[in-house]
Amino acid sequence: MGMNAASSSGGGGRRSRRKPVMAEINVTPMVDVMLVLLIIFMVSAPLLTVGVPLDLPQTQAKSLEQDQKPLQLSVDINGKVFINDTEVAINELVPKLKAITDARGGTEERIYMRADKKADYGTVAKVMGLLSGAGFKRLALVTEVEQGS
Repeated sequence: MGMNAASSSGGGGRRSRRKPVMAEINVTPMVDVMLVLLIIFMVSAPLLTVGVPLDLPQTQAKSLEQDQKPLQLSVDINGKVFINDTEVAINELVPKLKAITDARGGTEERIYMRADKKADYGTVAKVMGLLSGAGFKRLALVTEVEQGS
């Protein structure tokens, strides 16, 4: 009995051999995270809709179906700004957008920004800055699906 008590306390006798530490990286959780991110990005891609005629830049992203008509902001090649299909002066843009989004769900509504690829970069940046400064944080840029390769 005394012998059993000594070996169970771990103080004497042989030490048990442990398995060596595995130095491999388990990639299964990383693959799971990457697939979830891929699905999130595919779902969040905006629906390409018809409105103000623009020559949009091309990418390889796919468009998705939506229930509600999205709120679109367009900048054409001449620098004119449109909310959906209605032309708006830049100084009237924020008040009109706030009125529309208050009726539809507040500043948390996603706004789809469409700009002609030959539009003035300064005008597009100014519009995006006005939206950001007014509290609109959910701004998505719309592109066309890339043709060719």
